[in-house]
Parts: sequence; structure tokens; C-alpha cells
Amino acid sequence: MTHRPFLRWPDPRLRRPADSVDAVTDATRAIWDEMIAAMRAMPGVGLAAPQLGIMQRLAVVDAGDGTGVTRLANPRVLHASTRMREHEEASPNLPGVSAVVARPRAVIVAYLDEGGTPREAEFVHLGATSVQHQIDHLDGRMYFHRLSKLKRDMLLRKASKCA
Repeated sequence: MTHRPFLRWPDPRLRRPADSVDAVTDATRAIWDEMIAAMRAMPGVGLAAPQLGIMQRLAVVDAGDGTGVTRLANPRVLHASTRMREHEEASPNLPGVSAVVARPRAVIVAYLDEGGTPREAEFVHLGATSVQHQIDHLDGRMYFHRLSKLKRDMLLRKASKCA
């Protein structure tokens, strides 16, 4: 399956919060399928719809733990652990660079599943990092917004040389 191209930073859509999903429909499931194809093509462990220019609060996460891909509509963190975990993060929207970001090591997330049913699930380690990274995209933020201004500026300068 082919997918839309990834938006490139600083596309303004990457800075805008995505719109809530009113209902999970066949069209929603088709978008998730396209997102999964794009995630696997990277390869990556998650993807948010705005990364492909689809301004809906949709995400997919596959932490590689054998549980498969989780499809999420309107995900939001209900609870985050106080224990942090560092992980190197990157994005196809800003290729050629990455940075170590500290995030809570476990989160409980509320979302609508692929049937439109409200769910709550715990994500830990890489799954927690990925789901939080995707929620940032849905809120119009990139992983580098979690860095200090100095580190963020250095990363963006390096990225401009990679382009």
C-alpha cells in the first residue's frame, strides 16, 4: 500500500493541533491502514495522522512487543508515571537528526479503538515513549520542542544542513 508523503518541517500543519474525531468510520480505518503502511516503510514504532497532512487526532503505535499495532483516535494521557525514561527520538518530518528525550516511562491513555469503543490502556517503555511522541504530534508539537532552546536550535541547524 502506498501512502501520502511525509510533511517536512517547518510545514505549518505540523504546528497546528489536529481536529478531534467524532466517530470511527470505514474512512477512519482506511486512514489508519495508510498510516501503518507509512510507519512500516520508515521503519518506525508509531505515527500520527498530521505527519501525513491528515489533520485528525489519529495515531498508530507498535512498540515491537508482540502485541501488534494499536490504533488510537483522540488519545489523551490520563496518568503518567513520575519515573522517567530517556530514548533517542526522531521523525520522518525532520529527517537526518535525532535527540534523546526524557518522558514518563509508563502512561495510561484513553482513546477510541478501531471499533469506536472507548478504551484505556497502559503503555510502558518504548510503547509509552511512542504514544507520547504521537500525542505531541496531535497537539502540534515535535519531539525537539521538549529540548532546551540551545539543543533545539542546534538540532534544527543540523537538520537544515541535511535537507
